[in-house]
Amino acid sequence: MAQWDEQFSKLKQIIEMMKDHNLAEITIKQGEEELCVKKAQPVQPQFTAVPMFGAGMPGMMPGVAAPAAGQGQEAAPQEAKPAEIKSPLVGTFYAQPSPDSEPFVELGSRVEPETVVCVIEAMKVMNEIKAEMSGVIVDVVTASGSAVEYGQVLFKVRPD
Repeated sequence: MAQWDEQFSKLKQIIEMMKDHNLAEITIKQGEEELCVKKAQPVQPQFTAVPMFGAGMPGMMPGVAAPAAGQGQEAAPQEAKPAEIKSPLVGTFYAQPSPDSEPFVELGSRVEPETVVCVIEAMKVMNEIKAEMSGVIVDVVTASGSAVEYGQVLFKVRPD
């Protein structure tokens, strides 16, 4: 068990070194053994237009007729689907640094790529999660204290 603790400690040091030097990948060779650690690459969000049900959609509300094909229709810009901030690891999601603190971000908060949006505890290590994009938080999807999976949506952001 002591050997496992020592190896785990070395792995944590390697990961911290990668964070400190903003490395995406590191390979360490010692004799015949080789260790390669790669940072997960963020998934590029795909945007699709989603029609919203409401007053802006004639024909979708009772008593409002839609214009006939080709009449009075202009190309209106469609709002893009919000981008998602996803969990980069498995662990426990915390919206604030401590139970009596304010959340890192809330609905309507403005974020930049380096803004810390939450922490995820994994194996007794608190990992700060950054927005990695600019925009405004439009949905907080996960409740503080919840278990999260890799790739699970934590926040939705309306990008700039």
